[in-house]
Amino acid sequence: MSLTLAQIAEYINGNVIGDANYSVSSVGTLSNADSSQLSFLSNPKYKKFLNQSHAGAIIVLKGMAQYVTTNAIEVDDPYVAYAKAASLLHPTEKKLPGIHPSASIDPSAKIGTNVCIGANVVIEQSVIIEDEVVIGPGCVIEHDVIIRKATNLRPNVTLCFGVSIGERTIIHPGVVIGADGFGIANDNGHWIKVPQVGSVNIGNDVEIGANTTIDRGAIDDTVIADGVKLDNQIQIGHNVTIGKHSVIAGCTGIAGSTSIGEYCAIGGGTGMAGHINIASGVQLTGMSMVTKSINEAGIYSSGIPVEPAKQWHKNVIRYRQMDKLYDRVKQLEEKTKD
Repeated sequence: MSLTLAQIAEYINGNVIGDANYSVSSVGTLSNADSSQLSFLSNPKYKKFLNQSHAGAIIVLKGMAQYVTTNAIEVDDPYVAYAKAASLLHPTEKKLPGIHPSASIDPSAKIGTNVCIGANVVIEQSVIIEDEVVIGPGCVIEHDVIIRKATNLRPNVTLCFGVSIGERTIIHPGVVIGADGFGIANDNGHWIKVPQVGSVNIGNDVEIGANTTIDRGAIDDTVIADGVKLDNQIQIGHNVTIGKHSVIAGCTGIAGSTSIGEYCAIGGGTGMAGHINIASGVQLTGMSMVTKSINEAGIYSSGIPVEPAKQWHKNVIRYRQMDKLYDRVKQLEEKTKD
């Protein structure tokens, strides 16, 4: 698709500085874009790279066009504007409605209009699939699942029984929603299974990354609210609740019955203990370990940043000596008192 800068500027609410009739057909990075591509710069700190770019046009913050040697589109928020422009130039492929002959669909399932069901899909009894849903090849939809309007399941997604998925949600390959939570009880030295009788409720406009797993509730449901964005390979335990418009980066693990508020941002590799509460507006940097509730919005961190191995070993030795050092300080304090 090829669009003029005027068309793009109108869509992203920007102002063209240069040739408004200039056309671009795709997006590219500042360093690699050619004259047929649109790029962007969101951080003014890197403005020195603007005059080195060969992009046909660059989206920049208002007042930054003076540093661009090609065409520019000035906007209030370059990254948001770029996201919208990229969606315009690279629209999502529309799947044609239809049911592949290899799909296995129980007669009791209710299928809406303009639904696309791919090869080798399994849909069990009493499933409800609303209009314009796309179900990719190899998906398994167990009994009593509800999938709301215009949701898109990529290949090999598994929705276990009773799960509910909201509208316009995107679920990437390999996701499993509604498998049993990790519920076990110790019976005289033997672990016995605790039945997981809850389900999972996913809201509207949610996106769930590849190979993420969301366990069903032990009794009450696991709940992912509207607008939540989950990266790849996240584990969400039973009875977890995640508030509206929170975002979680990859390889994070959230233990059961933890509650996360609205508009939280959780960095990759974060670990959360179970049965804790995270207030709305909390930001956790990557690799944080959260063992207790956080009751106030703010930015929180834990862990030790990387450093040269030699220095790290020295610091570990010092850490192991802290107990003895503490005792010595206490002894000195006692002597000082005397």
